[in-house]
Amino acid sequence: MCGIAGFVDFNKRSDKDILIKMTDTMAHRGPDDSGYSFYQTEFANIGLGHRRLSIIDLSPLGHQPMSYFEYEIVYNGEIYNFKEIKEELKEYDYKFSSNSDTEVILASFHKWGVNCVHKFIGMFAFVVYDKREQKIYLFRDRVGVKPLYYYYENGLFLFASELKSFHKHPQFKKEINLDALSLFFQYGYILQPYSIFKNCWKLEACSYAVLDLMTKNFSKERYWDVINYYNQPKLNISFDDAVEETERILKSAFEYRMVADVSVGMFLSGGYDSSCVTALLQKDRTEKIKTFTIGFYEEKYNEAKYAKRVAEHLGTDHTEYYCTQKEAQDILPLIPEIWDEPFGDSSAIPTTLVSRLARQKVTVSLSADGGDEIFGGYDKYVQSVKYFNFFNKIPFKKMIYNIMDILNPRYLYPFNKTYNFENRYDKVKSILNCDSVYESMIVISRYFSEKDTKKLLNVNHIKVKTGFDEVSRLNLYNDEIDKMMCIDFFTYQLDDILVKVDRATMSVSLEGREPLLDHRIIEFVSRLPSKYKINNGIKKYLLKEIVHKYIPREIMDRRKMGFSIPMVEWFGNELKRYVIEYLDESRIKLSGLLNVSEVQRVKNSWLKDNRLGVSKIWLLLVFMMWWERWG
Repeated sequence: MCGIAGFVDFNKRSDKDILIKMTDTMAHRGPDDSGYSFYQTEFANIGLGHRRLSIIDLSPLGHQPMSYFEYEIVYNGEIYNFKEIKEELKEYDYKFSSNSDTEVILASFHKWGVNCVHKFIGMFAFVVYDKREQKIYLFRDRVGVKPLYYYYENGLFLFASELKSFHKHPQFKKEINLDALSLFFQYGYILQPYSIFKNCWKLEACSYAVLDLMTKNFSKERYWDVINYYNQPKLNISFDDAVEETERILKSAFEYRMVADVSVGMFLSGGYDSSCVTALLQKDRTEKIKTFTIGFYEEKYNEAKYAKRVAEHLGTDHTEYYCTQKEAQDILPLIPEIWDEPFGDSSAIPTTLVSRLARQKVTVSLSADGGDEIFGGYDKYVQSVKYFNFFNKIPFKKMIYNIMDILNPRYLYPFNKTYNFENRYDKVKSILNCDSVYESMIVISRYFSEKDTKKLLNVNHIKVKTGFDEVSRLNLYNDEIDKMMCIDFFTYQLDDILVKVDRATMSVSLEGREPLLDHRIIEFVSRLPSKYKINNGIKKYLLKEIVHKYIPREIMDRRKMGFSIPMVEWFGNELKRYVIEYLDESRIKLSGLLNVSEVQRVKNSWLKDNRLGVSKIWLLLVFMMWWERWG
C-alpha cells in the first residue's frame, strides 16, 4: 500500500521540486521509502512520484518508481496472485530481480499490454510510462478499492492517490464543481467520476485511461463490468450447491488477502461479514489471528461484546478498546485533513480509531466491507420493498403527494413532536411519488432531496449522470433486489465505504484489505437468485448459512447495528459549539456557495428542537470545515 503522484506538463513549467512536494504530502500513505523520476522530453515534462509502505519484498529491490525495459511504474495496492503470474511469465523466459508484485505488473504489461489487468486478483491503482510509445497508462482495480484522481486543464495533467497532492502544484486551479457539491449534500459523498473541483476527476473503478503525449489525447475504457454478470441468466443450482461453491471462493479470496511479508490482522465487529472472514481464516490455522474491535460505552451502539464472543469462540488473539468521548471529539477537526474532499459518513470517526488500534500491532488489516452489497444485508433493501408496496396500494397516491408537497411540514409541528419529523415527512412524501422499489431506495438513502438541495445551494447546478443511472442497463434477469444491490456497488460501496476505509487506514500507515470484494465472489454471487440472498425477509441468507457452520447461531443472531456512532451523546454541547462556529452567518456568506437563510433555518431548527435530526446539520458542518481548509 502506497501513495502515488505525478504530472505530465505540456507547458514544461513543472520541475522535480514540485513533484517531491506533491508526493511527500502523502507521506502517511508510505512512510518507509520515497522515490521520484523526472524527465524533460520533447513533448512534456514528466514526473512520477511514490511513497512506499513496505508490505511485500521489504528490501530496496521493491523501490519505486520501478523500470522494466521501456516501462516505468508507480503503483499503489497489492496483486495477491503475483506469484502464480510470475511462474507463468517465467515460462516465457522472463527474468526477475525482486520478489515484489510491482515487477510482476511491469513484466505482465510488457507481455500482454493492457490485457494484463485481467490476470490480476487484487486492489490497485497504477500509472505506467511507456517511454518508447510516449504514452501514460492509468489503471484502477475492478471494485475501486484504491483511489486515483486526475486533473487535466490548459496543458497540465496531474494524477495522485489523494486530492491534497494537487494543491502542491502551483498551476492547479481549485474551482468548486457545483454539480458535485449537490451530490455531496444529497448523498453525503461525491460519486465517481466527479470530484469537488472542476476539471478534476476520479478514474472510474474497473477502468484504464491512456494519455498520448504526442497528440495530448486522453481516452478511457472500462475493462470489466459487474453488470455483465448481473445480466446473465441466474444460475440453475440448488441452494446447498450455492453455499458450497460460495464458501470455496470465499476461502480462496480470504487466503489471498493474507499474503504479506508483515503482520496481518482483522477488524472484527461481531457481525456476519467480519465473522465469516475470521472464521474461515482461523479454522485451518494454529497461530491465532489478531482481531481488533472498538467499543462504545453507550450500550445502544456497542458491538464490542458481540465481537468478543465471536473471538472467544474462534480462538483469535483479540484486542478491544473502548472509545471515550474525548477521543471521538479529537478526531472531528481532523476529518477535512484525512478526507480532503467533502465526506459526510460519521462512521469515519470510529474507523479511524480502530485503524489506530490495529496499527499498534499490525501493518495490514482486513476489513469485511462489501458483504451487505453482495449478499443483501442492508435494512434499506427490505424497507424499500415494504414501503413501496404499501404506498403503491394507496388510491390517488400522486394526489396525496401533491398535497403533501404543497403543505409545509413545519405547520404540523404543534401536532407532531416526533424526533426527525421533517425528514420523515419528506421521505414518506417522496416515496409516494416513486414508480419503483429502486427509486424508493434512493429516497431512503438521500439526506437532502433534489428540491432541498436547490434551496440550499446559492448557485446553479445541474443533475449529472452517476452510478445510479446504471440501473437502466440491467435487464429482465434482475429483480428489484438485484437492482438495489448492483447500484449500491456503483455508488455507496464505491464512493462512501471504500473511501472511508482507505483514508482512515492510510492516515495511520495501515494497509486495509477487502477480502469480500474479490471480483470472483462478485461474479458468482451476482448470478445467484436474489432469494438466496434475501429470503422471506432474512437478509444475507446464504452467507449466514456458511457462518453458522463455524459459529453457533445463538452467538450470531441479533439485530444488525452497522458501524454507527452515538453522535449526540459523544458530541453534545461540543457539536453545538462547532455548529455555531462554522455555520456562522458571516462564514457562510464568505464561502459564497450556500444560501445563508436556508443554512440558518436548518441550523436554528436543529438547535431549537432537533426536528431535522442530526444528519443534515452534520453534512453542513463537515462541508464548511472542509471549505475552510481546502476551498
